[in-house]
Amino acid sequence: MLLAFAVAIAAASLDALAQRGDQPAGARQVTVSAIPGIVAAGATWTLAWHGTDNADGIVAAADGSLLFAQEQPSRVTKLAADNRVSVLVENTHGTGSLSIDAMGRILGVQRTCTDPGLNRPCAEPTAIAILYPDRDRRTLADNVDSKPLGRLNDLVVAKTGDVYFTSGGAFHMNPAGRVTGIGDNLRTNGIMLSPDERTLYITNGPTIVAFDVRSDGTVANQREFGRLEGGGAGDGMAIDEAGRLYVTTQPGVQILSRDGRYLGLIPTPRNVISVAFAGRGKTTMYVVGSGALDADGKEITTPPGVRNNAKSIFRIDTLTKGFAGRAK
Repeated sequence: MLLAFAVAIAAASLDALAQRGDQPAGARQVTVSAIPGIVAAGATWTLAWHGTDNADGIVAAADGSLLFAQEQPSRVTKLAADNRVSVLVENTHGTGSLSIDAMGRILGVQRTCTDPGLNRPCAEPTAIAILYPDRDRRTLADNVDSKPLGRLNDLVVAKTGDVYFTSGGAFHMNPAGRVTGIGDNLRTNGIMLSPDERTLYITNGPTIVAFDVRSDGTVANQREFGRLEGGGAGDGMAIDEAGRLYVTTQPGVQILSRDGRYLGLIPTPRNVISVAFAGRGKTTMYVVGSGALDADGKEITTPPGVRNNAKSIFRIDTLTKGFAGRAK
C-alpha cells in the first residue's frame, strides 16, 4: 500500500512538471484504414465540441448523449447527439473523470484544487464521490490507510458497487467505502472492466495489465494482457460488445481483442486522452483530443507558464457497438 501511495504522489509530481504551460500539438489530417468489424475504410472524424474549459473522463448517458467532466470550471457537461450542450452538474470539486453505477448515479474522481496549472498548495482532499442526482451527492472515500488519494485519474464502477480507480497506482473501493491498493510496479491512468466484470484492465505505459476479479470485488493474478503496438502510452479506455478494448494514445485509438491481440489503430485528428461509445445503440465512438481552434480557425494558445486546457471532442461511426450492459 505504501508503494502504491508513493507511486501516486510521484505521478502527480510528473503531471505537474509535464503539463504546466505546455501547448498541445496541433490538429492533423488522418486517413482511417479498415479494421474488420470495427471501423470502415475512409470513416471520418467529425468535430462535436471544442472549448478552452477542458473536457475529460467521458461516459455515455442513458439517453445516448455524452457526459464529460470539466475540471477547472468544476462541472459536468452534457453533449447531445445533435451537438446541443447543457450543464448537468455544477460545483463538482474539480471532477476529472466520470462513471455511472447500476442505479444510474454519476460518480466522479474529484481532483479538487490539485490542477498543476494553479501552482499553489491544495488543502482540500481529493475524493471518489457521487455527483448526481443531488439527493445522493456525497463523498465515498478520500483516503487510503489515512493517507490522501493523490491526484486521481480515472474510475469504473461495477454492478456490485465496487469502484476501481487510478491515481499513479491503482485502487479498489468496496461498497462499504474501504480503499485498498491493487497490483505492483504500475504506471497507471485508464481503467476498465470486462463485460462480465470478471476481469479488470489497467493501462501501464505501453502495455495493458489484467487482473482476475474475485467474488468479493478484490483482484488477483496480475499479468500483462496486451501491448500497444501502435506506439505511445495508454490513457483512457472503452470496451465494446465483443469485449475488445479501445485505448487512447497520442497516435490515436488502439484496439486489443478480448484475448489481448493487437488489432490496429484508428488515427485521430489530435492526441487523445479519453474514449467512449455513445449515441443510439452505442454505435458512435467519441474521443477527447488535446487542443482546439478558436473562432478564427487558429490554434488556441496560452501565455508562457499558463496551462492550456483547450480540448476538442470528435466522433466517428463504427461497425461495432459499445457494451450495452454498463454505461462505461
